[in-house]
Amino acid sequence: MKQPSFTIIIADDHTMFLDGLRSILAQEEHINIELTAKTGAQVIKYLRINTNLKIDLVITDINMPEMDGVDLNAAIKEEFPETKTLVVSMLEDPKKIKALTEANVNGYLSKNAEKQELLKAIKTILNGENYFSPRIKQVLMEAMFTEKSKPTIALTKREKQVLKLIAQEYTTQEIADELFLSKHTIESYRKNLISKLEVRNLAGLTRYAVEQGLLE
Repeated sequence: MKQPSFTIIIADDHTMFLDGLRSILAQEEHINIELTAKTGAQVIKYLRINTNLKIDLVITDINMPEMDGVDLNAAIKEEFPETKTLVVSMLEDPKKIKALTEANVNGYLSKNAEKQELLKAIKTILNGENYFSPRIKQVLMEAMFTEKSKPTIALTKREKQVLKLIAQEYTTQEIADELFLSKHTIESYRKNLISKLEVRNLAGLTRYAVEQGLLE
């Protein structure tokens, strides 16, 4: 029985990694590299232009200019759901890994992986299954455990209102006017929120508001 051939695209802004992966896959007679790109934007543009071309797998890094691997994966899954995706990255950021898994990425592997594991991941995904390295599974499990063990911080309705306006870049005076409170009271709310949420500054408050979906 003839083994099927697969067409893949590689996206990474490190030439050395691109060359190394190209060299490894050149020995695999059933894998054809259609394109190597330095940005996610180049990949999406190529897929949109060549709609008649069946791309089986896109291998991508996370950190790239213009469009990173997280956004690239999301765009591929939305526009080209038949195309599989594998992230190969030095990053082990639980939030980015979680975002990728929630957007149906098919695999995640460290750039420190051995050649054999890289080929195993690629072939596993091309054969219809997902592949996450043991290390990445561990990072996800640790992140889930940490999240569950964190005590829930209860904010009052007023604290949420102040936090939302801070995140929307209202000034202290503007928040005071909006909520019919004194400027001094708003400053007290801000200091208390920084302390309560254990953040360092307004940027920390904004990040918390975004993570909690207060701006939606």
